[in-house]
Amino acid sequence: MARAGLTAERLTRAAADLADEIGFQNVTVSALARAFGVKPAALYAHVKDAQDLRERVAELALTELADRAGAALAGRAGKDALVAFANTYRDYAKEHPGRYAAMQIDLDPEAAAAGAARRHAEMTRAILRGYELPDPDQTDAVRLLGGALHGYVSLETAGLFHHHPRDVDTSWSRALDALDVVLRHWPPA
Repeated sequence: MARAGLTAERLTRAAADLADEIGFQNVTVSALARAFGVKPAALYAHVKDAQDLRERVAELALTELADRAGAALAGRAGKDALVAFANTYRDYAKEHPGRYAAMQIDLDPEAAAAGAARRHAEMTRAILRGYELPDPDQTDAVRLLGGALHGYVSLETAGLFHHHPRDVDTSWSRALDALDVVLRHWPPA
Protein backbone atom coordinates (compact mmCIF):
# COMPACT_ATOMS: atom_id res chain seq x y z
CA MET A 1 0.00 0.00 0.00
CA ALA A 2 1.27 3.47 -0.89
CA ARG A 3 2.09 5.78 1.99
CA ALA A 4 -0.50 8.54 2.42
CA GLY A 5 0.59 11.84 0.95
CA LEU A 6 3.25 10.45 -1.36
CA THR A 7 2.67 11.03 -5.05
CA ALA A 8 4.97 10.93 -8.04
CA GLU A 9 4.62 14.72 -8.40
CA ARG A 10 5.40 15.40 -4.75
CA LEU A 11 8.42 13.08 -4.87
CA THR A 12 9.66 14.72 -8.08
CA ARG A 13 9.42 18.22 -6.61
CA ALA A 14 11.13 17.09 -3.42
CA ALA A 15 13.88 15.42 -5.43
CA ALA A 16 14.35 18.61 -7.47
CA ASP A 17 14.62 20.67 -4.27
CA LEU A 18 17.05 18.13 -2.86
CA ALA A 19 19.11 18.33 -6.05
CA ASP A 20 19.41 22.10 -5.62
CA GLU A 21 20.55 21.59 -2.02
CA ILE A 22 22.96 18.66 -2.28
CA GLY A 23 23.67 18.29 -6.01
CA PHE A 24 21.80 16.26 -8.59
CA GLN A 25 24.40 13.49 -8.55
CA ASN A 26 23.67 12.94 -4.83
CA VAL A 27 19.91 12.49 -5.23
CA THR A 28 19.02 8.84 -4.71
CA VAL A 29 15.85 7.00 -3.84
CA SER A 30 17.37 6.36 -0.41
CA ALA A 31 18.18 10.05 0.16
CA LEU A 32 14.67 11.03 -0.89
CA ALA A 33 13.13 8.38 1.35
CA ARG A 34 15.14 9.74 4.29
CA ALA A 35 13.79 13.22 3.56
CA PHE A 36 10.24 11.84 3.84
CA GLY A 37 11.03 9.62 6.83
CA VAL A 38 10.06 6.44 5.00
CA LYS A 39 11.82 3.34 3.74
CA PRO A 40 12.97 3.44 0.10
CA ALA A 41 10.47 0.70 -0.78
CA ALA A 42 7.61 3.14 -0.05
CA LEU A 43 8.72 5.30 -2.99
CA TYR A 44 8.58 2.50 -5.54
CA ALA A 45 4.80 2.68 -5.62
CA HIS A 46 5.24 6.11 -7.27
CA VAL A 47 8.53 5.91 -9.21
CA LYS A 48 9.93 2.88 -11.03
CA ASP A 49 13.54 3.30 -10.02
CA ALA A 50 16.33 5.84 -9.58
CA GLN A 51 16.52 6.47 -13.34
CA ASP A 52 12.79 7.19 -13.49
CA LEU A 53 13.20 9.67 -10.62
CA ARG A 54 16.13 11.36 -12.35
CA GLU A 55 14.20 11.66 -15.61
CA ARG A 56 11.20 13.11 -13.77
CA VAL A 57 13.43 15.76 -12.19
CA ALA A 58 14.93 16.54 -15.61
CA GLU A 59 11.47 16.91 -17.16
CA LEU A 60 10.33 19.14 -14.30
CA ALA A 61 13.38 21.36 -14.72
CA LEU A 62 12.96 21.52 -18.49
CA THR A 63 9.29 22.46 -18.05
CA GLU A 64 10.06 25.16 -15.49
CA LEU A 65 12.74 26.68 -17.70
CA ALA A 66 10.56 26.45 -20.82
CA ASP A 67 7.76 28.29 -19.00
CA ARG A 68 10.15 31.04 -17.89
CA ALA A 69 11.79 31.32 -21.30
CA GLY A 70 8.43 31.42 -23.07
CA ALA A 71 7.33 34.32 -20.88
CA ALA A 72 10.65 36.12 -21.43
CA LEU A 73 10.46 35.70 -25.21
CA ALA A 74 6.91 36.99 -25.61
CA GLY A 75 6.89 39.85 -28.11
CA ARG A 76 10.65 39.79 -28.69
CA ALA A 77 12.68 39.09 -31.81
CA GLY A 78 16.28 39.16 -33.00
CA LYS A 79 18.93 40.14 -30.48
CA ASP A 80 16.31 41.13 -27.91
CA ALA A 81 14.92 37.57 -28.00
CA LEU A 82 18.39 36.04 -27.92
CA VAL A 83 19.36 38.06 -24.84
CA ALA A 84 16.06 37.37 -23.04
CA PHE A 85 16.39 33.63 -23.69
CA ALA A 86 20.04 33.49 -22.68
CA ASN A 87 19.51 35.50 -19.50
CA THR A 88 16.60 33.30 -18.49
CA TYR A 89 18.74 30.20 -19.06
CA ARG A 90 21.64 31.62 -17.03
CA ASP A 91 19.44 32.88 -14.18
CA TYR A 92 17.69 29.51 -13.90
CA ALA A 93 21.01 27.66 -13.75
CA LYS A 94 22.24 29.92 -10.96
CA GLU A 95 18.97 29.73 -9.01
CA HIS A 96 18.53 25.96 -9.45
CA PRO A 97 21.93 24.29 -9.88
CA GLY A 98 20.64 20.79 -9.19
CA ARG A 99 17.72 21.12 -11.57
CA TYR A 100 20.06 22.59 -14.18
CA ALA A 101 22.35 19.57 -13.82
CA ALA A 102 19.32 17.31 -14.23
CA MET A 103 18.55 18.91 -17.59
CA GLN A 104 21.88 17.65 -18.90
CA ILE A 105 21.04 13.94 -18.64
CA ASP A 106 20.36 11.98 -21.79
CA LEU A 107 16.60 11.51 -21.96
CA ASP A 108 14.86 8.78 -23.87
CA PRO A 109 14.42 10.20 -27.42
CA GLU A 110 10.65 9.60 -27.39
CA ALA A 111 10.20 11.34 -24.05
CA ALA A 112 12.41 14.24 -25.13
CA ALA A 113 10.51 14.68 -28.39
CA ALA A 114 7.16 14.76 -26.60
CA GLY A 115 8.13 16.84 -23.56
CA ALA A 116 9.61 20.16 -22.58
CA ALA A 117 12.89 19.46 -24.39
CA ARG A 118 10.93 19.87 -27.61
CA ARG A 119 9.63 23.25 -26.40
CA HIS A 120 13.23 24.39 -25.85
CA ALA A 121 14.18 23.39 -29.38
CA GLU A 122 11.10 25.14 -30.80
CA MET A 123 11.86 28.35 -28.87
CA THR A 124 15.47 28.30 -30.01
CA ARG A 125 14.37 27.82 -33.62
CA ALA A 126 11.88 30.68 -33.22
CA ILE A 127 14.72 32.95 -32.11
CA LEU A 128 16.75 31.84 -35.13
CA ARG A 129 13.89 32.57 -37.54
CA GLY A 130 14.36 36.19 -36.49
CA TYR A 131 17.82 35.89 -38.01
CA GLU A 132 16.35 34.31 -41.17
CA LEU A 133 18.43 31.15 -40.90
CA PRO A 134 17.15 28.27 -43.03
CA ASP A 135 17.57 24.61 -42.18
CA PRO A 136 20.11 22.92 -41.97
CA ASP A 137 21.84 26.13 -40.80
CA GLN A 138 19.23 26.41 -38.03
CA THR A 139 20.29 23.04 -36.67
CA ASP A 140 23.92 24.15 -36.63
CA ALA A 141 22.96 27.42 -34.93
CA VAL A 142 20.82 25.61 -32.31
CA ARG A 143 23.87 23.52 -31.44
CA LEU A 144 26.11 26.60 -31.36
CA LEU A 145 23.76 28.44 -29.00
CA GLY A 146 23.30 25.41 -26.77
CA GLY A 147 27.03 24.84 -26.56
CA ALA A 148 27.86 28.51 -25.96
CA LEU A 149 25.19 29.05 -23.30
CA HIS A 150 25.79 25.75 -21.52
CA GLY A 151 29.55 26.16 -21.70
CA TYR A 152 29.53 29.66 -20.25
CA VAL A 153 27.00 28.86 -17.52
CA SER A 154 28.78 25.64 -16.55
CA LEU A 155 32.16 27.32 -16.28
CA GLU A 156 30.72 30.30 -14.41
CA THR A 157 28.77 28.24 -11.88
CA ALA A 158 31.86 26.08 -11.29
CA GLY A 159 33.68 29.28 -10.29
CA LEU A 160 36.19 29.08 -13.13
CA PHE A 161 35.80 32.73 -14.20
CA HIS A 162 36.53 34.31 -10.84
CA HIS A 163 40.30 34.24 -11.26
CA HIS A 164 40.25 37.28 -13.55
CA PRO A 165 39.29 40.85 -12.61
CA ARG A 166 37.00 41.23 -15.65
CA ASP A 167 33.38 41.16 -14.45
CA VAL A 168 31.60 37.95 -15.53
CA ASP A 169 28.40 39.88 -16.35
CA THR A 170 30.34 42.07 -18.77
CA SER A 171 31.86 39.01 -20.41
CA TRP A 172 28.38 37.43 -20.63
CA SER A 173 27.01 40.53 -22.33
CA ARG A 174 29.92 40.62 -24.78
CA ALA A 175 29.46 36.91 -25.54
CA LEU A 176 25.80 37.57 -26.39
CA ASP A 177 26.86 40.50 -28.59
CA ALA A 178 29.25 38.15 -30.40
CA LEU A 179 26.57 35.48 -30.84
CA ASP A 180 24.22 38.09 -32.29
CA VAL A 181 26.88 39.15 -34.81
CA VAL A 182 27.54 35.53 -35.79
CA LEU A 183 23.82 34.86 -36.27
CA ARG A 184 23.31 38.03 -38.33
CA HIS A 185 26.30 37.15 -40.53
CA TRP A 186 25.97 33.39 -40.71
CA PRO A 187 28.49 32.03 -43.21
CA PRO A 188 27.05 30.53 -46.37
CA ALA A 189 27.38 26.79 -46.81
